[in-house]
Amino acid sequence: MITELASLQVRARTHAALGDPARLAIVDALTLGDASPGEIADDLRMPTNLVAHHVKVLSEAGLVVRRRSEGDRRRTYLQLRPEALASLTPALMAGVGRVVFVCTHNSARSQLAAALWSDRAQTCATSAGTRPAERVHPRAVAVAHRHGLHLDATGTAHVADIVRDDDLLIAVCDNAHEELTGPVRPRLHWSVPDPVRVDTDAAFEAAFADLATRIDRVAPILASTLRSPDRHD
Repeated sequence: MITELASLQVRARTHAALGDPARLAIVDALTLGDASPGEIADDLRMPTNLVAHHVKVLSEAGLVVRRRSEGDRRRTYLQLRPEALASLTPALMAGVGRVVFVCTHNSARSQLAAALWSDRAQTCATSAGTRPAERVHPRAVAVAHRHGLHLDATGTAHVADIVRDDDLLIAVCDNAHEELTGPVRPRLHWSVPDPVRVDTDAAFEAAFADLATRIDRVAPILASTLRSPDRHD
């Protein structure tokens, strides 16, 4: 009986947190990607102090967690806890022709994300970097191989050479998200810790698992909006 009561209290707190239109809008914004409180305020045209209040309520309800940026080290990104909101589906994105995953060097996270997306979503995906390396990181190639995926070790590219007007950009790197501005600003951001900083098999496995979880959550939402490609890449 005590366990059932505790479960009811958690569920009630969740429903109460979502009972405000502004908080529900914040949750919808975070369902597809991470964002800083300032970005949420800009996107929803909401005062920053009001965003702070609503984020506090969502955090106390266990729906949202914070993570500090690996880029400028000052800002924080808000992440939705998908297990708490498995049934929520945000508004679909229309007119998306292709998914492009972006990180700084296009040597690990973006490569793994594109391979995972192509394998699990069965729709067109590719990757690029803001400052691409000469080669894909060997540990990224290895972790992909362990999970039955293939990465071209020499297949890195710059965003300027890859991105098209109808692409959906998903930044999987804090630095790339913060560097990309103007017409090539990502429409989604996934704040995935950089495995190269740690440079261990465990770190790459953790990044792979993080990306796989996000793709499994987002791909079914976007799959019906992705247009069939009219040309080969």
